[in-house]
Parts: sequence; C-alpha cells; structure tokens
Amino acid sequence: MRNVIGNSHLQQPILPSLFSIGAIGLTLAGALIWQSEFAYALAYVSSSVDGLLRWWYVALVAFLTAFVLWLGLGRYKNVRLGKDYEQPEYRLFPWLAMLFAAGTGVGLLFWSIAEPIMHFQGNPFAPEGFTPSAASTAIQLSFFHWGLNGWAIFAMVAIAFGYFSYRQDLPLAPRSALFPFIGEKIFGFWGHLVDALAVFATVFGLATTLGLGARQTGTGLKWLFSVEASLWVELSVVTVVTMIATISVVSGVRRGVKILSEMNLWLTLVLLAAFMVIGPFDYMAGLLVQEIGGYLDNLLVMTFYVGANEPGNWQSTWTVFFWGWWLAWSPFVGLFIARISRGRTLREFVFGVLLLPTLVTFVWIAVMGGAALHSELFSGGGIVDAVNKDIAYALFATIEHLGAPESLKFVMGLVATLLIGIYFITSADSGALVVNIILSGGKLEPPKASKAGWAIANGVLTAVLLVAGGIAVLQDAVILAALPFSLVIVAMTAGLLKALHHEPLVAPREGCKQHRAAEPWTGADQA
Repeated sequence: MRNVIGNSHLQQPILPSLFSIGAIGLTLAGALIWQSEFAYALAYVSSSVDGLLRWWYVALVAFLTAFVLWLGLGRYKNVRLGKDYEQPEYRLFPWLAMLFAAGTGVGLLFWSIAEPIMHFQGNPFAPEGFTPSAASTAIQLSFFHWGLNGWAIFAMVAIAFGYFSYRQDLPLAPRSALFPFIGEKIFGFWGHLVDALAVFATVFGLATTLGLGARQTGTGLKWLFSVEASLWVELSVVTVVTMIATISVVSGVRRGVKILSEMNLWLTLVLLAAFMVIGPFDYMAGLLVQEIGGYLDNLLVMTFYVGANEPGNWQSTWTVFFWGWWLAWSPFVGLFIARISRGRTLREFVFGVLLLPTLVTFVWIAVMGGAALHSELFSGGGIVDAVNKDIAYALFATIEHLGAPESLKFVMGLVATLLIGIYFITSADSGALVVNIILSGGKLEPPKASKAGWAIANGVLTAVLLVAGGIAVLQDAVILAALPFSLVIVAMTAGLLKALHHEPLVAPREGCKQHRAAEPWTGADQA
C-alpha cells in the first residue's frame, strides 16, 4: 500500500466544515424556533426507525466486538500501529492510566447507580422486579452496556485512525480508512463527507454527555447548597463550562487540562474509597465477583438480544440508546486512544483497550450501584423512589442512605459534584479539539478561531437541546446522529481489512525473530 500525503493535502478542507455547520445550524434553528414541534418531530423520527435501529445497532456492535477480538488474536495481531521497528510512545503503565481516563467519566457518574436501579424494577431478563435475582440481572445489564461491546466500538475506530495515520502516513481522520478503495480521492468529496458525518456524530455525542453533566451538576448544587434545580441552573452550568473550555482550547496550553485530568483520577479514587469504607464492602466485592461471572455467562444472549417477540420499548430506551451514544462518541474517544497508542501492536492494543477500562468500569458499577441495591434489598430502600422522581438524583440519594455522619456525606457530595464538573470541562475542551482535528484534515494544531468557534458551538447546541426537551431530546438526537456514522464505521472496517491484506509479514520487534503471520487456531500462513 502506497504512503501518500503531501503538503498540498494538509490544507484545511472547507466542505466538511460547511456541511457540519449547516447541519448543526439547521438543528439549532429548529430547536429554538419550534421547540415543542422539534421535540415531537425528533421523537417521531426516532420511533419510526426504531425497528431498524434495534437489529442494526445490535448486529453492528456484535460484529465489531468479534472483529476487534479477531484483530487481537488473529493473523494480524503483531501488526504495529506505526512502522515495523517503532516502539510504543508511552510505557505500559502510563498508557493504561490514560486509557482509564478516556471517555466515559460523566456518563458513568450519571448512570452507574441510575441504570441498575431502573433495571432492578423490571427488565426483559428478570420481569419480576425488586428481588435479589432482579438485582443480579440489573448489575449484569449495566456491565453489558458499559463493558466489552462498547469499548470494542472505541477500539475499532482507534485502530483505523492509528493504522492509517502512523503506518500509512495518512491524515489522522476518518477519511483515511477509505484509501484502500478510492486512493487519493479521499481528499475529495467522499473524504469530506465521511469527516463531516464523523463531526456530526461527535457533536451530538458530546451534547448528550454535556447535557447529562449539566443536569447532574445542577442536582448536586441543589443537594449541597439548596440551589433550586431548574433549566436556568443547567444553562448557567453549560455557559460556565463552555467559557472555560473555550479559553483552554484556544490558549493551546494543555497544562491546565492535564492537571484537571489528574484531579479526575484522584477524586475518583477518593470517592470510590469512601463508598467502599462506609458502604457494605463485602456485599460490593461479592457482587463484583458474582456478576462478572453472570455477565460472561450471559454475554452472547445480551449481545444479540433485540426484543423481537416482546412488546414495550426497553430495548430502544436502553441498548439502542447506549449503542447510539457509544457510536456517536467513538470519533472523539477513538482519536484520543489512537494518539496515545502509537507503536503498539494490535494484540497489545486490543487487550489493553478492551480489558482495563472494562474492569475499572465493572468495579465502579459494583461499588456505586451495589451500594444502592444493598440499600433497597437490606436497608429500607428509598433510592428507587428518588430515582423515579429525578434520575439525576441517583448518586446523591445513595450518598444520603449511606451510614455516615452528615458532615462526611456533605464532603462526599462535594467531591462528587466537583468530579462531575471537572469531567464536564475536560470533555468539552477535548471534544472541541477533536472536532477541529478532524475538520482540519488531521492537523493536531488547528486555527485558534476554528477551535474557539467549535467550543462555543458545542455549548450552544447542548443548551438549545436542553431547552427543547431535556434528556429525552438528547437521547433521541444522539441515537439518530449515530445512524449515518454507523455506515462510516462499516466502511472504515472494510478499508482496514483490505489494507491489512497488504501486510505479508508481521511487524517485527527489535531483537525478535520475524515470523510470517498465521492464524493461531489453524497455523495457516498468510498468503
């Protein structure tokens, strides 16, 4: 495969920006001028394609999970995201630590308690709610929506970014995965379209994440300081975060964001440790071990479940939403993971990206969700009622029901709110930067005016969608925005597979014998 990229191709493409700005501008105008009609239309379109999304998203995510595992185990496992003798840019521990911080902080803080509590009340796999069996199934379903399948989506997009950029010297952008099919035409219309669809999906994935963060931050302020939760509070939070993110992304000084990211890690560990010490530790640990087994035992059933023979909208509300969110969020997280993974073999990459974040996520859900479920099963409950009234209140309701002094509960609530805010800021900052990298043809330092414009645009879109209908509108928007990009992911997968056929030998390591690529289960050499 020929390496092609010259200076002429590094000029910032105009068409992707125009397409993205036009599509998002129309969305903003519709949501502002016809708020109720916009929300209704979005819900109508979402319900109209619900049957398609149920089987399409399920089939696509199942395929991506299998394909990524094959990349890590199969004949191409030693192909490197870089040149043949290129060593990893980051040592193992720093790389794993950065993977931990990639992508899901705000979402996990919002859903790690709310989702298990919602499933605890009833789900297709345990129709009788409020039972120990329902609690087990609730944790398994939460593991499923935040586990291997979702991280496989991120891994696939990241591999495509890293392979074509670091090994084939093409732009760090989705368009590069089309090179095996259309060659240098990726710098024309089709490449512009692919990049624009990636930006469109990313912006709505970011808006959903920021909207959930704003909602939960407002709830935290109410719980801590009796600030009445309202739309205006949420909009004020979005405004402040957008201003901070804009200043950060324009300044080009990443030190502040690095400090905030490190604070994320330490505050997360502090909050988890507090839950473990104050909460029912033995129950949490037992739940973690038991439900990892249950998750693995039922993984195939959950992966392929569509709900074809069952009434209701559980599948649409949960799995379709989460897969749409992961798909929409994948250009952002995928690009971040690719940037820190240069020099890794596919084997190292796949098992690092799939296993460590999944394990950390399982611990998080077992601790947070386990504390809430223990309260419902053994300590009088009350969290279910609180979550049914306001789903964003789940974390703070659980802190209330822990057996700790009021002063300690206040500190835990303060840490939780601060953690949400920091994840919120870093997501907004990094999301704006990723959008600009894609739209600038893969350049890592896009123009400052463009960075500022997209940081503001992300905040404005989030605010407008909150005004138009809150969380329900955010969910419908991200599900639909992910649909066209799901087709792009299929094209990226096909392009990667075609490109890998030009890898007759595995990427050698220094000091290691070079072997011809082979399937481990057949021993057959790559032709």
